Amino acid sequence: MCSSNRTLTMDSTVLLLLTMFAVLGKVVGDRRLTFVTVLYRHGDRSPVKAYPTDRYQESSWPQGFGQLSQEGMRQHFELGQVLRKRYQGFLNDTYDRHEISVRSTDYDRTLMSAEANLAGLYPPNGSQVFNPSLEWQPIPVHTVPLDEERFLSFPIPGCPRYKILMIETERTEKYLNMTFQYKDLIAMVREKTGLTNTTIETVWSVHDTLFCEARHNKTAPDWVTPEIMDDLRKLKDFGFEILFEVYKHQEKSCLQGGVLLGSIVNNISESARPDSNRRLKMMMLSAHDTTIVALQSSLSIFNGKQPPYASCHIFELYQEDNGSFTVAMFYRNDTTRAPYQLAIPSCDLFCPLEDFVRLTKPSIPEDWDKECMVESPTKDTEVVIGLAVCGCLLFLLIVLLLAVLCRQRDPSDGYSHIHNEIES
Repeated sequence: MCSSNRTLTMDSTVLLLLTMFAVLGKVVGDRRLTFVTVLYRHGDRSPVKAYPTDRYQESSWPQGFGQLSQEGMRQHFELGQVLRKRYQGFLNDTYDRHEISVRSTDYDRTLMSAEANLAGLYPPNGSQVFNPSLEWQPIPVHTVPLDEERFLSFPIPGCPRYKILMIETERTEKYLNMTFQYKDLIAMVREKTGLTNTTIETVWSVHDTLFCEARHNKTAPDWVTPEIMDDLRKLKDFGFEILFEVYKHQEKSCLQGGVLLGSIVNNISESARPDSNRRLKMMMLSAHDTTIVALQSSLSIFNGKQPPYASCHIFELYQEDNGSFTVAMFYRNDTTRAPYQLAIPSCDLFCPLEDFVRLTKPSIPEDWDKECMVESPTKDTEVVIGLAVCGCLLFLLIVLLLAVLCRQRDPSDGYSHIHNEIES
């Protein structure tokens, strides 16, 4: 009897599980992808600069400082192929200018990364082949001058409030403790590199230079040990952390990554409108590690690590079988594995669009120009002084007017004299 009941129970459980899987499979199967935003960091590059005592100055690099390497080109060509496979059936097999828009910061390395990525995403076929011996086709990549870039660069120029917040960050206990903990290392780096201004915020550039040189098989100086590199890496990661996470995280993130987040949310919302007839399916953004950090900090999902070369943050908008929309996010920071899914705090992995908009709203500036401005401490004093000066001028004007009226009543003065007086 017990055995029979147990078998019956097991059969019922299996049936229930099969039913659940069938229902879940139907829900997932009916979820339809409608719009994608892809933000990635450029590929492998040469150092942005060298320190004074570095044996490898700009002439040591084929194209100079801050330029995409052939490895970086390969990384993005491979990422383009990954995106082609991921969005097969969503994007056309052939390039369609109405389906995808590509924007990059105005740096050689980001522009070239976008072009290499598109080469992997859209290999020409059919009528798009213009040279049989060349598996490539030109696809436009848009950009704006650096001083006009408000979405993809960091820090966004023209925001005094953010600068003040960073100055205040340097006075926090966490910042001061790190400075004290690594003061000997910072002093040693200053001596060995010949740099006159080496702080926690600037020492990342030394790590970056040494890191790039090591990746390109260049010999490190004798003072650079594995322990030194590990400590420099920790300071580099802390340098990223203080940009947003340490001290007034919400405000700093809003003034920087919140601008890009607002643009992404607007594009997603536009694609979900019932009357939307947009043919655009993908917005591709080619930028920097700091861009990804700024965006992920505004979403409160930054993991504290520098995004590696060709790392990629993806937003996907889905329409569910009931007509509602959800937003899913994925992050690819490892070329050996598929992108893993992320969720903003207080929402599901497939976050309902209305919840996604509501939860991200506090991280998006309402009036960036106004919020970036700084109130002058002398504003009230200036107003009082201005009013006092205006009052004095008004008083003198009244006195002058009374004097003129009195002279008009004097019969000894001729009309011509009064007329000239008024003209003068």
